[in-house]
Amino acid sequence: MGAGKAVGTVSGQRDGSRQRATGRWEQLSAAPLTLLSVVFLAAYAWPILVPQLPHRWAVACEVTGVAIWLLFWADLLVRLALAGDRLRFLRTHLFDLTVLVLPFLRPLRALRLVTVVLNLTRRTTDWARGRLALYVSATTVLLVVVSALAVLDAERGAPDASITSFTDALWWSAVTITTVGYGDLYPVTTAGRLVALGLMVGGIGLIGFVTGSLATWIVERVADRNRPEPATAADVAALRDEIAALRAVLDARSSAAGRHDRLVVDD
Repeated sequence: MGAGKAVGTVSGQRDGSRQRATGRWEQLSAAPLTLLSVVFLAAYAWPILVPQLPHRWAVACEVTGVAIWLLFWADLLVRLALAGDRLRFLRTHLFDLTVLVLPFLRPLRALRLVTVVLNLTRRTTDWARGRLALYVSATTVLLVVVSALAVLDAERGAPDASITSFTDALWWSAVTITTVGYGDLYPVTTAGRLVALGLMVGGIGLIGFVTGSLATWIVERVADRNRPEPATAADVAALRDEIAALRAVLDARSSAAGRHDRLVVDD
């Protein structure tokens, strides 16, 4: 029985050590991964926004994107190595693993942007807590721009494509994320339609997030209004003074009653 306790203690210490190591790694890697995500987005966008980019610069952008992509892989592998339960880690990070694997297929290259969005939003969640309007606005702008780049990359050069410029792509992305969908611009390629599907799901998710957050805020405000205010130090001091005054009055009355009883007995 003592051996079992010792093993459990050692296992608990090991898990605690792994959790601390994971926390330190996430703190150290947060800023570099955020910066790499921004650089990756710039390297992805430049050849799309400037189709006549010289070949050497286009190659440089591609190499930069692949190098940063490998660093994203390295981050995932490090977190996997530090995880106490690696199978559980893989189950809970299956989506991250999927969006890292699939973009190796050229038609699904735009999925790399999903990891960029996840990195940027994940690193700013704690900072933006309590800043709902700012967080939602930044996430919406990021989704619109990223989706516009991805759909333009997929649609440009396709036969009968209606989205042929970045301004068209931005307009299409804005009306799609708001679930308006005028129908004047629409993707004709499979990759473009997949981008549209992801954007529509993201738009619905944002609307649900905002609705839920507003409902929670309203409920909290109503609860705060009905909740009695906590006693302050001044309130406690005043209550103590009143208790002391009442005690003095009771002691005086008790003393007077005692003297009266003695007088009655003497008589």
